[in-house]
Amino acid sequence: MQKKIKKLFIVIVILLLNACSSTGPHHHRYHQEKDGAPNYHIDIDKVPEPVPKVEPLSKYGNPAKYTVLGHTYYLRKTYLDYDETGIASWYGMKFHSFRTSSGELYDVAGMTAANKVLPIPCYARITNLSNGRHVIVKINDRGPFHENRIIDLSYVAAAKLAIWPKGSGLVRVQTIDPRHWQSSHAPTDDEAAPITHKPQIYMQIGVFRSKSNADNLLQRIATITDRPIHIETVESNGAPIYKLQIGPLTTVDHSDQLFKALQREHLGTPITTIH
Repeated sequence: MQKKIKKLFIVIVILLLNACSSTGPHHHRYHQEKDGAPNYHIDIDKVPEPVPKVEPLSKYGNPAKYTVLGHTYYLRKTYLDYDETGIASWYGMKFHSFRTSSGELYDVAGMTAANKVLPIPCYARITNLSNGRHVIVKINDRGPFHENRIIDLSYVAAAKLAIWPKGSGLVRVQTIDPRHWQSSHAPTDDEAAPITHKPQIYMQIGVFRSKSNADNLLQRIATITDRPIHIETVESNGAPIYKLQIGPLTTVDHSDQLFKALQREHLGTPITTIH
């Protein structure tokens, strides 16, 4: 009997260890200590970009919804036509060799990324709006779970874009349809797009059909920030709608602070955009 109990105990321990090393948005690694770059040299110029190809979706990594740190995320049904601007971050050795949500191991020397809502795996073109550099990455993981970020880049991808070692950058994320991809489309660092203006950070707080509702929220927000607050009028289905925006904001840190303040005061639903 004691031998059976001992064997059962060993099996339970093994199962628990396997659970700790499993993939997914609930992984304990998101609560570990400070991240960092590798302490060995990687020649980033020799790291090739992935070639977009049609792949089956990860069975584990694509639930209809999931919850992390008290926030529930709903996945997009398709990777097509995703074109967003926002703030990118990067992740490094804290996650190296852990399984991603696609089942692959994360490699700081790979050209990969994490996104909260896109189906995985998929491919995207990431452009640094501050310098025009752009790369192709494979999105194979979930994150970043900092709500004011739209994508988490591998160390090498961030380095190629010159987002590392800054920690964050202003980017455009455009998904790729691999069915119509040609290798000649792949960008290189020498093809950096010209920068015609300095990208600026704005925060959209809400979209209203009532101008008075937008005005009321503007007055409340004016008590917690000295940045300009705008109400933009646009037409939707033949009727005006009113978008409330704050900005331009001076830095990513300023954007993060304002984002937290708006959430703390329950003032609208902040979405960071780049213009």
